[in-house]
Amino acid sequence: MHIHLPRISSIANIAHQVHEVMKHFKHEKESEAHQIFRQQVGHQPKGFLPQTVNPDEETIPGIEHPGSTGVIYCSDRAMANGFSYAQSHEWANLGQGAPEVGPIPNAHPRPDSITMPLDSLEYAPTTGVKALREAVANLYNHTYRQGKASQYTYENVCIVPGGRSGLSRVAAVVSDVYCSYQIPDYTAYDQVLSAFKRLVPVPTVLDPKHKYRLDIEQTRKDIRTQGLAVIIASNPRNPTGQVIAGKDLKELVALGKEGTTLILDEFYSWYIYPDHERDFGKSVSSAEYVDDVNTDPIVIIDGLTKNWRLPGWRVCWVMGPKNLITALSQSGSFLDGGANHPMQLAAIPLLEPSYVAKEKIALQKHFKAKRDHVLKRLHDLHLDVDIPPQATFYIWLNLEKLPPPLNNGLTFFEELLKEKSIVIPGIFFDINPAHRRDLFHSPCHHFVRLSFGPPLEDLDKGLDAIGRVVKAARKEGTKKFGHSYKKSLETAPEQI
Repeated sequence: MHIHLPRISSIANIAHQVHEVMKHFKHEKESEAHQIFRQQVGHQPKGFLPQTVNPDEETIPGIEHPGSTGVIYCSDRAMANGFSYAQSHEWANLGQGAPEVGPIPNAHPRPDSITMPLDSLEYAPTTGVKALREAVANLYNHTYRQGKASQYTYENVCIVPGGRSGLSRVAAVVSDVYCSYQIPDYTAYDQVLSAFKRLVPVPTVLDPKHKYRLDIEQTRKDIRTQGLAVIIASNPRNPTGQVIAGKDLKELVALGKEGTTLILDEFYSWYIYPDHERDFGKSVSSAEYVDDVNTDPIVIIDGLTKNWRLPGWRVCWVMGPKNLITALSQSGSFLDGGANHPMQLAAIPLLEPSYVAKEKIALQKHFKAKRDHVLKRLHDLHLDVDIPPQATFYIWLNLEKLPPPLNNGLTFFEELLKEKSIVIPGIFFDINPAHRRDLFHSPCHHFVRLSFGPPLEDLDKGLDAIGRVVKAARKEGTKKFGHSYKKSLETAPEQI
């Protein structure tokens, strides 16, 4: 929630405002982990008066640091504690939002080479290779639109170099509008809403008591009363692991008829964990409920990154009405220039429906087993998950029952760095573009996101580390926690 300051009419009022602001941050100033976070460029609160210049953030005229995403911040902090990508096997990285890329049981062999025809050494079109666009459209029609009069074609697909690129291209063509988003949600939305200032952010905090369910009827009222023109959301949900499906998803898609564009990040559409064997292989997409692919304002972003477990390929797509795709081609020409040409060609056979069908089942069985394993181990540590994930490969872990200071995500994260393990503090999923909220008041403050994307041995290594920290706190007390954090590799704890 933003802190609203009164209109300034005197020096006394300015002093009063500063005093009120400092009151709100008194808890942050008592926490070493929070001080380190705030000292990182881009993480200072914005919009307060009087204005000051931070030399670390305004190094050259006109430049404003956007702040780092959760994974980048946590990786930087891990490197300050000795982590290196060259020796990453020595750490348990339960923070990275990526699935394991190696072989899994009953899946297709992993790609290990690609061909590069001479033509592929040229630039690809900014909308992508036509054959790949056709393959994407065909897969969605086969999976979600059989028997429907309106079918996707290549003109409804734009290939982009990664999901963030897709978001940026879409944001670049959105006009001055109110954009609704939910808390918690994917960390990159914060940066998109900050960078593309024509999008006026309108937050909705999802209630854990209702399993982070989006209230469709309330959203419909907000569209009518607030004039929301764009809604952005991940589905399945990052970081809570919930999913909007069936009747709820159909009603969400129908909001487009209220004059609102719906942007759905569907990167985890295969990571669905059914209770019955017969339901393995099913996935979820808003494409199933679109009436007319060229008039319904439904924008879908997905790609090879998560479902195909190929994050390094940077081959993703945006689907929607064909006039949107024309606009995305133009924004792509100045934002990113287009996706890698040879990798696009290599992706085409991976979208063949029979290939996808086998891959989905293997992925769902393997990741469901990992999810259940992690939940069981957390239960054994008396860290039961309030709302277990139905989808994705994330666990949204509430730390409130732990003794302070371990009961907040930033401190818990810093303590795990000492054990060579990485998680993501929940505050990074509090989409808060102005960074004004006192971190202790964030609805995400007491959470961390654990990823069960990595291989099982890495998961166990990280869970062992969590066990050591939790058991030490319960057995020895918390005096040794909450301090002595390294600010850099050269900084010894006693110097902080």
